[in-house]
Formats: sequence, structure tokens, C-alpha cells
Amino acid sequence: MRRNTSITLLSVGHACVDVYQGAVASLVPFFIAERSYSYAVASGIVLAASLLSSVAQPVFGALTDRRSMPWLLPAGTLLGGVGVALSGLSGSYPLTLVCVAVSGVGVAAYHPESARVARLAGRGSHRAMGWFSTGGTIGFASAPLLVTAVVAAGGLRWTPLLVLPALAGAALCLPVVRVLQQKEARGSGTTGGPAGSDDIASFVRLSLAVVFRSIAFVGLSTFVSLYVRRRLGGGTATGTAALTVLYLGGAIGSVLGGSLASRWDRVTVARRSYLVAAAAVAGVVWLPGPTVYLFVALTSVGLYVPFSLQVTLGQDYLPSRVGTANGITLGLSVSIGGLAGPVIGGLADATSLQTALAPLALMPLLSWLAFRNLPEPAAPHLGAAPQPKADDRTTPTTPTTESTRTAPTTRTAPPSSTLPLRQPGLR
Repeated sequence: MRRNTSITLLSVGHACVDVYQGAVASLVPFFIAERSYSYAVASGIVLAASLLSSVAQPVFGALTDRRSMPWLLPAGTLLGGVGVALSGLSGSYPLTLVCVAVSGVGVAAYHPESARVARLAGRGSHRAMGWFSTGGTIGFASAPLLVTAVVAAGGLRWTPLLVLPALAGAALCLPVVRVLQQKEARGSGTTGGPAGSDDIASFVRLSLAVVFRSIAFVGLSTFVSLYVRRRLGGGTATGTAALTVLYLGGAIGSVLGGSLASRWDRVTVARRSYLVAAAAVAGVVWLPGPTVYLFVALTSVGLYVPFSLQVTLGQDYLPSRVGTANGITLGLSVSIGGLAGPVIGGLADATSLQTALAPLALMPLLSWLAFRNLPEPAAPHLGAAPQPKADDRTTPTTPTTESTRTAPTTRTAPPSSTLPLRQPGLR
């Protein structure tokens, strides 16, 4: 399968699974309207999906460090869809929490392995990872439109129709899974660990930046629909439009991030983007009128330009544990933003939504601080790519002498140490 075809399938599949991350927040206004939940109680639904996902993703990441598990892509997609599809059928709040938690586990199972597979398929390209991330962002963006079209027409009892993207996404994953399994059967080495040492200190700082970003984005995605509706005095369509702009701006930001990283280093691009995001969140909270849509879009772009760059930075800071890095940057650090949901909801119940959302403007500034003096990895490696065949054929099938070989005569160095420095990876 050609590289572009694999990336396209993975990107569309990513869109199908990330529908269910956006769907949970998109269902909140309907839970409030149909079941008379308070802000704090409704935000607990987002927390249920986020909490279990945040714990499970690093676990799945550690498992994929030990063995290739591409079957998690279709399995995780289906589980994510089934959980959301069942969430509206029961009026029981505990059962609703269980359903969205099951969806969160499915999303958790999908992301660490899919990020590893996407990096392999894209040969470490920033642009390829940007397109993969864009697929997920488009899934987020389509969630409010999909949920509104289904639930506004038939109420929460129609949520089983939301399983359709999961069925499509699982089907799209299968060709890529088959190709990977064929390569493994031929012994082409898709799971070998990369050379390089781990920079744990930098990875911890990166994770903190992703946590702060997550709090800002999850907080806005949970409440921006209700906030804009009340602020502009519109109906459901007014709030849905704001949530859609928030998610669609992320699609632009993901593509833009990959392009900017090809001209400047990832750390610089992320740092500047967080400054833009901080100003934009302040505009969402305090500036009046329809300009709120402009600032929602700028917020989304500012928060999503660093998104795919942070994934590859995490992989490069932990080159020996790429799956764990994916699980933390895509899982624990991202999903932990859902923990702030009940706090924001409780503050909104006690004061107002505007007061509750105001602290979110500080979160991108904290991410900017975490990125200050963060190093750009000098020689990132493609985590699990097979070595080029041309180089493999140069290793001693014919006698060599000291005059023609510069490699050490001992066997303590890994074979990749004799390869050229320019491996097919990130630059």
C-alpha cells in the first residue's frame, strides 16, 4: 500500500473515532434540556469519558511498546461508537456514565497505536502527522453537526444512529491493519525500537504544556455552545455553530502546524501559537457581539497548531518508548482536561458561565511557559521503521578490511550505528 493511501485511510479513520470525543461534549446541552441536569452534573458526563480514557491510554501505549497491536484501531473505533450510541437510551445517570466511559476506553485503545502506525506510514513527516491529526480534528468538528442532526430530530433515544461513523472507521482501518500484519509475517521489522536516549525532563515539561492546553480546550468545548447561545440570545443553531467553528479551526491549525514546522522548529511554532491562543480565549470570554465566532476560530487555531507537533516531540523525547509517549501526549495529558469540567460547571452554577470560563485564558500562557527553553530534538528517529534495504545490503556479505570499513570491530554498537545519519524520519 502506498504511503499517501495509508495516510489518507488513517486520517479518515481518525476522523471517525474522534467523532466520539466531540460527541460527548455535543450531547451535554441535550442532557441538560431533556433531563434537567445542572451544569456540574452534565459536565460529569464529559469527565466520565475523559477520566477512564486518561488512565487507559498510557496503559495501551505501554502495551504497544512491547508488541505491535494494529487490531486496536478497528476494535477501539467500534467500542468508542457503541458507548456513545447507548448513552442516550437510559434515563439513569449512572448507566449514562458507564456508556460514555466505555466509549472513552475505545478512544484510549485507538490513539497510541494509531499514532505509531501513522508515523510509520508517513515515514516521520511533520506534514503526514499533521494530516493524521487533521482527520481527528475534522471528526471533532463534525460531531456537533452529527449529534444535532440526530438528537434534535428524535431526542436522546435516537443516539444509536451515532454508531454509523464507527462502522465506517473500522472498515477503513482494516486495509492498513492487513498490510502491517503482512509486513510482520515477512519479518520486515515494524516494531523495533529506535536508537537514542530518553529526555524525561523535557517530556515532563511537554506533558505539562499539553495538560494546560487540554484544560482550555475541553473547558471551551464543553460550555462554549451554551455560552454563545446565552450571550447572543440565539437558539440551538447558534451554539452549535460556535462549537463547529471551534472544531473546524482545529483542522486548519493541525495542517498549518505541520507546514510551519517544516520552516521553523516545532518548539518555536508551538510557543508562539500559545500566545495567540491566550489572547483569543480572552476575546471569547470578554469581547461582545458576533465577533465571538472570530475569537473562537482563533482560539482553535492557536490551540491546534501545536497539537501534532507535540505528539512527534513526545516521540522524540522518549524514542525508546514511543507507545508510552503517544499514550501520555494523546491520552493522559489530553484527557485530564476533562477533570476541570466539573470545577468549571460548579463555578458556573455558583456565579456565571463568563466567570467560570475566564480562568481558561491563563491556560495557554502556562503552556507557553512550559515551552520556554524546551529543546528541539537535534536528531529525531523514526520509531519503528525498517531500515532501508540498500543499506542492509551493504553490511558484510563480502569481506571487508579496516581500510574500507570505519565501523568498530566489536559488536557492542547496534547495527543502525553504521547507517547514514539521515534516516527517513523527522527533520
